[in-house]
Amino acid sequence: MNAELLTANDLDPSPLRETELVQEVQFLTARLAAKGNSHANKMLETVDLNVRQFSVLALAASSLKPTQREMSAFVALDPSQIVALVDALEDRGLVTRETDRNDRRSKNIVATPSGEKLYREARAITMEAEDHVLTNLTSSERDQLRELLIKATL
Repeated sequence: MNAELLTANDLDPSPLRETELVQEVQFLTARLAAKGNSHANKMLETVDLNVRQFSVLALAASSLKPTQREMSAFVALDPSQIVALVDALEDRGLVTRETDRNDRRSKNIVATPSGEKLYREARAITMEAEDHVLTNLTSSERDQLRELLIKATL
């Protein structure tokens, strides 16, 4: 085997590979999420964001223009957590709360121009973080993983 092609898994295989735990999808997805979030959080520090704030900003910058309640469901967080995240982004001038045209009691979360600009910058950072965490997968395998996760979660 060419030394340049060796990965961390080849050099130091995890003892977890020998346990039944690796048959548990919940464990594997939680572990991947933890590794990915940890790395992305470190990288997002450069733009003063974390993964949760990035997720809210990404939805606010999308064409969905979700309400806080919808956003809570989309990112699987308690509504009170969404309020705190939106408040923090709003304080920075990155999102605004706009009255929903269909229900005046609801507020849509919408990215400001500054928020859209920061979202694009942060998106590049999260893609780099993803590349790092999924370095042992080919492009095709990454696409397959993404499709399977979409199928399982949406």
